[in-house]
Amino acid sequence: MIPSTHPSSVASRGIAAGSLSSTAPAVSRPPAIGWSWLAVGVVVTVAIATTGCGGAPAASFRANLVESTKQRLTPQQESQVATVMLALFGTPDEPVALPETGLDQAKLTLAAGPVRSDIVGRKNGLYREHCAHCHGITGDGLGPTAAFLNPYPRDYRPGVFKFKSTERADKPTRDDLVRLLHNGVPGTSMPSFALLSETQIDALVEYVKYLSIRGETELALARAFFELDDDAKGELPQTREFLVDEMLTPVADKWRAADEARIPVPEMPADIDMAASIAKGKELFYGDKANCVKCHGVTGLGDGQANDYDDWNKNIVEITKEIDGTAERAREAKTSGMTEEQRAEHRANIAWVNRFHGVLDGDALQPRTIPPRNLRQGIYRGGRRPLDLYYRIHAGINGAPMPAAKGTVPPEDIWHIVNYVRSLPYGFDGELGADRSTTSVQRDRM
Repeated sequence: MIPSTHPSSVASRGIAAGSLSSTAPAVSRPPAIGWSWLAVGVVVTVAIATTGCGGAPAASFRANLVESTKQRLTPQQESQVATVMLALFGTPDEPVALPETGLDQAKLTLAAGPVRSDIVGRKNGLYREHCAHCHGITGDGLGPTAAFLNPYPRDYRPGVFKFKSTERADKPTRDDLVRLLHNGVPGTSMPSFALLSETQIDALVEYVKYLSIRGETELALARAFFELDDDAKGELPQTREFLVDEMLTPVADKWRAADEARIPVPEMPADIDMAASIAKGKELFYGDKANCVKCHGVTGLGDGQANDYDDWNKNIVEITKEIDGTAERAREAKTSGMTEEQRAEHRANIAWVNRFHGVLDGDALQPRTIPPRNLRQGIYRGGRRPLDLYYRIHAGINGAPMPAAKGTVPPEDIWHIVNYVRSLPYGFDGELGADRSTTSVQRDRM
């Protein structure tokens, strides 16, 4: 059975100590690093991760192999990242919430681990019960059902969220995530969890934040090797100041700042002339300032362009292009005239290409383009309230090609675009209703 000593408190004491030793934690990855302030938390966490109740293998987080392979990390460097991640964040069954994360350990415990009930009958393991089959245990969007869904489930690891009340590059607020869980995401496979209690939804929100902070920290660690001095010899600094203060804390601080990044929204006048507002919104929709027509099309059907990607898919597309280019150069290279150093680089490139193809086959889904919204269906993934549409138009959609109107359209005029967009499903003034052919009406309903 799982030991009663929780790794969060043990790891916190180990990190607070800040001393170094040669004790190597027994990690089931390549050889680990001997950092004593990590060692206590790692040893306890690994003991938990490798036993589990009844001898069944415990769940584990997947390493971000796409990023580590992209950065050309060595197995030893991957092991360093894995060791740090284990100590800082624990396992899916026993998550760690260091004080620097600002996360609530009790909420994480409620959401984490296998589905079970405690002694008073309270449900635990909420994330694995409701979310993991799509978003994956790691929050990488690679759950067992992910490949069958369109759009794909969200990958939380980059820390990028689309539908929120904050500025484009900022994190969502707690209320934003609660609203998404409560309402679901219309037009996608993300359902509403309105039947869950407020406590359960709050625990799931906390766990999503945990997976995102964990994922961004892993990305920061994988990319940090490029910034090391030559004297570091390809190893991450063995100090708490670097691993916690420089890698973890800046990620967590972005979440703390979310409430201060809320978009200021001017009130829409109560006595607004709706017909005049819609006409003004149409002018902005087609004009050079908002230029919504470029993507959403002249009739708002979302057929203005069809070959762009969101950031999650674009990342894989760009990596694939880089791999293909490297492979092509390797095929064309004439090794006979190469120096020994050039031959070594040539062999390394071939090995990198072969490894990356293997990684993409198992750790990434086939990229899909992202079509602009068909505005005449009246289905808005970020919410159908006028306020939700205001947020999307003002800030754009983070991670997607949808640009921000902020800076080009005055804040009060964004309400006119909102009103025009809301009129489109109803064929205002007959312009897109009675005056259209039967064929185009049917096309809308597809």
